[in-house]
Amino acid sequence: MKVSKKFETSAIRTQSETTQFSEHSVPLYLTSGFVFDDSEEMRASFAEEKQRDLYSRYSNPNVNEFVDKVCAMEGAEAGFAFASGMAAVFSTFATLLNAGDHVLSCSSVFGATHGLFTKYFPKWNIECSYFNINEVDAIEGLIQPNTKFIYAETPTNPGVDILDLEFLSAICKKHNILLVVDNCFATPYLQNPIKLGADLVIHSATKLMDGQGRVLGGITVGSKELIREIYLFSRLTGPSLSPFNAWVLSKSLETLALRVEKHCDNAIKIATFLEAHPKVTWVKYPFLKSHPKYDIAKKQMRLGGNIVAFEVEGGLKGGKCFFDSVKMCSLSANLGDTRTIVTHPASTTHAKVEPEVKRAAGITDGMVRISVGLEHVDDIIQDLEQALRS
Repeated sequence: MKVSKKFETSAIRTQSETTQFSEHSVPLYLTSGFVFDDSEEMRASFAEEKQRDLYSRYSNPNVNEFVDKVCAMEGAEAGFAFASGMAAVFSTFATLLNAGDHVLSCSSVFGATHGLFTKYFPKWNIECSYFNINEVDAIEGLIQPNTKFIYAETPTNPGVDILDLEFLSAICKKHNILLVVDNCFATPYLQNPIKLGADLVIHSATKLMDGQGRVLGGITVGSKELIREIYLFSRLTGPSLSPFNAWVLSKSLETLALRVEKHCDNAIKIATFLEAHPKVTWVKYPFLKSHPKYDIAKKQMRLGGNIVAFEVEGGLKGGKCFFDSVKMCSLSANLGDTRTIVTHPASTTHAKVEPEVKRAAGITDGMVRISVGLEHVDDIIQDLEQALRS
């Protein structure tokens, strides 16, 4: 019988082999190490002549299941799971880059990623340049002889801008460099960068993959060759995902499609409400026709995601006032939760980022980012409405 390759089926039916107990749901493997029958089995296992789990810093049945599910969802050959999204970002970069290399990144990136580029890479003699997301025709001219890869988020954090992945892939292939994509906002359900030409895809599994604000996790997937190098680096440096968190995330993936559909349904309604509100200057949501990259979003995404960015009147004071007036929605830096989360980047997550960098990332003083949750949409809108009145 032909096995279904549909997304929802892969999310539920991709799992580790059962034990002698024939369990229906994969059990927890809370062990640091694994035992061997004799010296020859141990020798062959460590020599990688025999494929099996050796030590949970390297691999674990629960972690393997999570990796296999994400690979099936993303159409990737292999993957490695990490303790957090930033562990995935750093370990991927550290594997690929050497002193003297150059990275070309979109200007709108997560604040911690920007910190890596500006605070730590320079002391290792690794250079990073940014390209403006609204000036993509200039990207090719920014590539240097030592450029190792182009790094992109799409949709971006927190500006919810869109980058054309097929366009970026064509540039990378022309110059024989890699394309590395953070697909956290879209999830594999909405967007598959590998199918659009990316070499590696990174996720913070802490966000929509978990979806309930419970555990941290990260993952990088891609070709066997590249993941092999990431595995070897991570095996030595130890940023691996815990078995318990992997078990939670594997269960979460089984409902990812259902949850993301509802997130997106709520988000488009909220974006439409905000766009018509007199106290709102602008709104950015990929599936609003007013989004400058609406056509690209429709081409490469199934739905628009759960993140809405907008600007309230009054600049920094107006943004903070709105933030302080929210009653039901949560004030947090996290996103992708069942609960709607509101963030004011200019006074919180990006308060220490240089003004010119914030401008390049589309972050204004009055900008607000909403991670739309799964509450009834009328209740979310009611809370936003009363906060805007303030």
